[in-house]
Order: sequence, then structure tokens, then C-alpha cells
Amino acid sequence: MIYLENISVSFGTRALLKNINFQVGNLEKVALVGNNGSGKSTLLKIIKGDIQADTGRVIKSRHSTIGYLPQEVEVIYGNTLFDEVYSAAADIVKIEQELNEINKELSDFEDKQSSEYLELLNEFTLLHEKLSYYGAYELRGRIEKILTGLGFTKEDFNRKLELFSGGLQMRVLLAKLLVQNPSILLLDEPTNHLDIESLLWLENFLKNYKGAIILVSHDKRFMDNIVNGVYEIQNPNLYYYTGNYTNYLVEKNIRKQQLISKFENQQRYLKEQEKFIERFRYKATKARAVQSRLKLLEKVEKIELPEDETILNFKFPSPQPCGKKVIELSNLSKSYDGRKKILTNVNFTILRGEKIALVGKNGTGKSTLARILSGVESYEGSIELGYNVKIDLYSQNFSDTLEDSKTVLETVSEVATSVPEKNIRSVLGCFLFTDDDVFKPVNVLSGGEKSRIALVKMILGNSNFLIFDEPTNHLDLRSKQVLIEALKKYTGTLLLISHDRELLEEVATKIIYIENGSIKEFVGTLAEYLSIIEKEVIEQDSEIVQKRETQKDEANNLTPYQRTIKEKQRRKQINVLISPLKKKLKQVEEDLIKLESRKSEIENLMMKEDFYKDTNFVVEINNEYKEVEKSITHLTLEWEKLITEIENIKQN
Repeated sequence: MIYLENISVSFGTRALLKNINFQVGNLEKVALVGNNGSGKSTLLKIIKGDIQADTGRVIKSRHSTIGYLPQEVEVIYGNTLFDEVYSAAADIVKIEQELNEINKELSDFEDKQSSEYLELLNEFTLLHEKLSYYGAYELRGRIEKILTGLGFTKEDFNRKLELFSGGLQMRVLLAKLLVQNPSILLLDEPTNHLDIESLLWLENFLKNYKGAIILVSHDKRFMDNIVNGVYEIQNPNLYYYTGNYTNYLVEKNIRKQQLISKFENQQRYLKEQEKFIERFRYKATKARAVQSRLKLLEKVEKIELPEDETILNFKFPSPQPCGKKVIELSNLSKSYDGRKKILTNVNFTILRGEKIALVGKNGTGKSTLARILSGVESYEGSIELGYNVKIDLYSQNFSDTLEDSKTVLETVSEVATSVPEKNIRSVLGCFLFTDDDVFKPVNVLSGGEKSRIALVKMILGNSNFLIFDEPTNHLDLRSKQVLIEALKKYTGTLLLISHDRELLEEVATKIIYIENGSIKEFVGTLAEYLSIIEKEVIEQDSEIVQKRETQKDEANNLTPYQRTIKEKQRRKQINVLISPLKKKLKQVEEDLIKLESRKSEIENLMMKEDFYKDTNFVVEINNEYKEVEKSITHLTLEWEKLITEIENIKQN
């Protein structure tokens, strides 16, 4: 378990976090959400110990281990992929090194009967037993499963790390974390550099992870399928919601409506008191009453409404008209060094107004095709562009083409010549460039900020065929929703390469996929396509696990009868372990029902217009309400923990 107590962080005069409390149980999986810059990454770094909070403390179990995946990583050099990931199992690597040293010493002994030799031999045996305890004999199979799941091929295993791109380097770090199997996983946007297949594999892996997870992500579906609680940062406060992300949105809206109602009631009460004070301020006979009300007003805890989170509704500028046939590919092929074939004799036509999702496994050539279509990559065969078609490509390295000396506003205004500056600034605000941010020169921006500028340039430009390669990687949830709504209304032609299921489901009207160098149309919905891929991912995972389990049974010489007896013993042990947990769970559920009932009673009471007339009663009820909410949060965490413990015992 990890617990953050009264954590506060300020930057200058701005309070980022103020006296927040944060708790995650041993097997809990929670999402950390909030607007960009609200402090999500900062909070993860505080938990890891990379940043010291201004006030408060981090309390964690003495035996807890923390694994942290940041948004950006430094390039790793030297090792091969497999050896680098294997090195993450530090305990096993250390024991293996000790075994090698002892083995060398043993081979140098002439007297095999000496006490020194026998002592070394005994140590050698104990270390082998230790290796078995740490799962060393299953480690290679586990690494193979993780690397394959994250999209690496067997051929990649022996490649040097410096040959991998930045996105693949991020996967290497993720693989190392999963091999380390820490008790607490801190994941900051783990899906940014994954394709759909790898994302589905990781999602399935994390659902069954035997540890705590604190997740920052802009992928709603990913969070929905993994987490059972959501912490929201609303500077400088932190709020907890039970359930997945969708449930959080529902509960947040309910809380917001209740808060608005409480705010309006309190405002009416304050105005009544202020009116009384103004009326009788200078009357000697009412002086005591006026002073009494002034003191009461000082004690009232003012209700504040959260920032407006309305999604700006805007449209792309109407693109210039073009012919019905946008682009036609005939016998298009692509290879590298004349050997590695990526695309072979591709024939395909894209028509005006189509919104296409281009999918396929990692390395099949999706990004290569995007670059070919936009004219920045060579190819064999022919491409016929339709009448008056203007293509624009958004890719992860497209931001490198921006001019460093120009400001954010100048960079965008260059392409948005017919768009008023007010509208340009509104769109920039949706993509996290607010106030004076628009006057920053490009050369001081981070890679993510430059990518967002490139995205805005495409949105406000005048192209009629837009190609997007992973456009949501550097967007928060709010900015992503802005992009989705705009793309849905876009009247031009779109080609989308993305692992973001929400984006593809909301926008795409057609699915094509690359397989074995060819492009094919998928007849069905995206949900059906994902269902097929997920089944393949799980089956592939199961094959590796089954292969290792079979090898294990064979190594232990277990007969089918022995396996049956072993399974019966396992079930008996499970029942012994979960019986007290079920009893405790029942009591927690009964207590929660009582507290929720009392909470509803108090909320109904607060809705009444005469509620704020008796100030002492208001203070008393407010205090009780806070205690009830605190108890519900605590018991909900306990309930989630018990459920997870029971499920994990059943699965072991």
C-alpha cells in the first residue's frame, strides 16, 4: 500500500497541489486524471521519490517496489534487446553472476573432498534453489511473452538497442518494468507508442497484474478496461471516484450538479446575511446581532465552483473542392535496400469524403504508406492524384519542420490566412496554448508542444486530404475530444493511423488493413475488427504460457492423476484463504449501504431552501457530511481491495 498525506506543491505563487491525500491499496488499479499541467506527472514523480513535495509525506510499505514509466525516455545503447530486458531481473542476474564465480572456483579445486570444496558446493546448491524461487527458469519464457506482446519479433531479440526508434525504446523500458514485476506500477501515458495489437495485449496484461497500478492516460477505453478507481486533480484539490472512467464521468456530473445547487443555496444565504448587516450596521440596538453575523460569515467555508470545462465547438475551414477520385494506387511497391519488402503490388483507390482507418500490426508499413501518399517517400509503381487534391500529413516528426524563430501564433497564422486571429487563439487554447503561450518562440517548446502546433496547422490549413499518423499522442482528454468533434464534421477526405479506439470509432467510416504487404478492406465495424485482433493476441499469449506450463509439468514429471490431485489441493487452499475475506467483505458492504443512505438524507436536507437559516445546524451537518464522505471513500477502497484480493487468490 502507498499513502500520500497532506501533500502540497507550489510553483511560484501558483498552488499546484494543496494538502491532498492519496491512497492506493496493494492490488488497486487507479487512473489519475486532470487537465494538462494540473500536476499528474508531478504527483507520479513524488510517489517515485524523484521530486520532494513542499509539505506532507509519502508512506509506503517497507517491502514495496516501484516501477515508473515516464512519458519520454533517453536512448539506450550497447545491449541487445533480449539481454537488456533480461538485465531488469536484477536479483536473478546477481545470483547467476555469483553462480558463475563459484563454478569457476569449483573447477579450480583439486581436492574434491575438502571442506572448502564441499562448502562451496553447498552454496552453489542453495543459489540454484534461490534461482528457482525467483522464477529464473521461467524468466526467458516470460520475457519472450512480454516482448512478443509489445510487438517485437523473434528477429528483434538479438538486435542492438540503438537500432530501435524512440517509440520502440519506450516499449523496451515498459518491457523491463513488466519483467521487474514491481508491487506498484506508475505509468505515464503508456499507450503513446503502441499499435492496436500491442495496446490490446498490454491492456489484458495489466488487467491481470498482481500489483497496484497508478495510470495516467488519454485513452478512455484503456482506463475503462483496467482501473477500478479514479483520482481527479482539480487544482489544487484531489477528488476520488469509485469505478472506471465512464463511471467517473457520470459521478462527476452528479457531484457537479449537487455542488452548483449547494453553491446557489449558500449564495442566497450569504446575500441575506450581508443584506441584514448593511441594513443594521449603524444601529446601536442591532450592533451585537450584526457582529454575531459577521463572525458567522467568517466561519462559513465558501463553496467554489470548478473551472468551466466546456469543449469548444469549432469546425475545420471548408476545404477547397476536388474531384471524386482523390488518389489511386496502381501496382505500388516499397522495399528497403532492395531486400526488405514492405508493400507489394498494392492497388487501391480513395474517394472524396471517405474517412478511412488504416490498421495493421506493427511494422506492416502503415506509416510508410502515409509518407508515400504525402510525397515524402519514394516507391515503385504509380500514384494518380485526383483533380485539385491537396494533401497534408501529420506525423510524429513533422514538428521538426517548424521554424524555430517564429512564435506559436505566427506559425499557425501562416497557413490560416483566412481565419480571424481570435478564432486562431481559441483553437490554440483547445490544444493547451493559452494566454501568453501563443507568443512563445518555437525553439523553446517541448517535442509534445511542437507536435500540437503541427496539428493545429493542419486543422486550420486549406488541404482537402488529411493524413494523420498517431495524432492523439500528445493531447490530453479535453484536447482529444476537440479534435474528434472537429474531424467528425470535416467535409474533406481523411486517412487515420492510430491506436486510439475512441478516435477511430467516432470518426472512421471505413476500415482498411495492411497484411503481408497488401491492402485489404475490412467488411465490418471497428469493434468487430478489434474483437478478432484481441482474440488473436490472447491466443498467442496462451500458446506461450501453455508451452511453458507443459515444459514445467514435464520437468517435474507430473502425471495427469498427479496434476488432478494437485489442483484439488490448490482449491482447498483457496477456500481457506478467501473465507475470512468474504466475511469481512460482507460487513464492509453493509456499512457502505448505511453510509450511502445517510449521505442521501443529508444531501436532500441541503437542497431545502430553509437549510441555511440555522447557522449552527449548517456547520454541524456540513461536518457530518464530510465525515460520511470520508468514511465512504475509506470503505470503498477497502471493498475494492478485498474484491481484488479474492479474485487474485482465485486466479493464483
